[in-house]
Amino acid sequence: MGSDRTDRLVDRHDLLLLDLDGVVYVGPEAVPGAPDHLSAAREAGVRLAFVTNNAGRTPEEVAAHLTSLGVAADPGDVVTSAQAAARILAERLGPGARVFLLGSPALARALTEEGLVPVDAIEDDPQAVASGYGPDVAWRTILAGASLVAQGTPWVACNADLTFPLPTGLAPGHGALVDMISRFSGATPLVAGKPGPRLFDEAVRRMGAVAPLVVGDRLDTDIAGAHAANLPSLLVLTGVTDRAVAAAAGPDEWPTYVADDLSALLSRGLHPQAPPGATPGGADRDTVEP
Repeated sequence: MGSDRTDRLVDRHDLLLLDLDGVVYVGPEAVPGAPDHLSAAREAGVRLAFVTNNAGRTPEEVAAHLTSLGVAADPGDVVTSAQAAARILAERLGPGARVFLLGSPALARALTEEGLVPVDAIEDDPQAVASGYGPDVAWRTILAGASLVAQGTPWVACNADLTFPLPTGLAPGHGALVDMISRFSGATPLVAGKPGPRLFDEAVRRMGAVAPLVVGDRLDTDIAGAHAANLPSLLVLTGVTDRAVAAAAGPDEWPTYVADDLSALLSRGLHPQAPPGATPGGADRDTVEP
């Protein structure tokens, strides 16, 4: 990638790691201009990866949703926390390992694709527990999974998000279940999703990128996750974060760039600005004024 700071953001990176809600769409509608900006970024030669903490939808479902909003996407462009969790377990347990499924069919599929065997009973002698958002998970399954965790079975959670948006407002997310099982068992899961680095690591691995850029709208997940993965980031103000909140971010949530929207991807001459108290080589930020 070029190092000339008169070039565009898309010229400095080979992959955009894009959050979805608040970046590409808000509720049922695409963010104004987002489909065109992302199309232009692709035409400039950068690859797009749609990276989501949501473990309840398959890549095909996510890609179909994006396409319906005018954002071209294939299943291979989507990386979910379910896939990241499955990868962690496959690396630790090896092919054929039995994993207790505490989540949706999308998580079951991700486990299977990594050569693991999802099971739903203690009698199956699972070697680990995988949990993720699953609206149809039965209480008896939660009881069994919590019991396994309390007995010391290794536990990987897709994410720890306490809430997620519905058309009617916020609803309890998978993090609420994680909190309940943790309180019951005294155990803490290995979390695959943001704000940890593993989801971004998995996306970079799948895409074969060497110069990725994280694009998100939340400081506490997207930007903190970029810091954890040691990646540069662009905070867009089309979601939950406004400019005042961005300006007050701490060093672990300080974005490299801040912009009103995704049009900044095609902007030129952005110069990183170190946050207050930053040491040489620390995180930087550019601000694109409205």
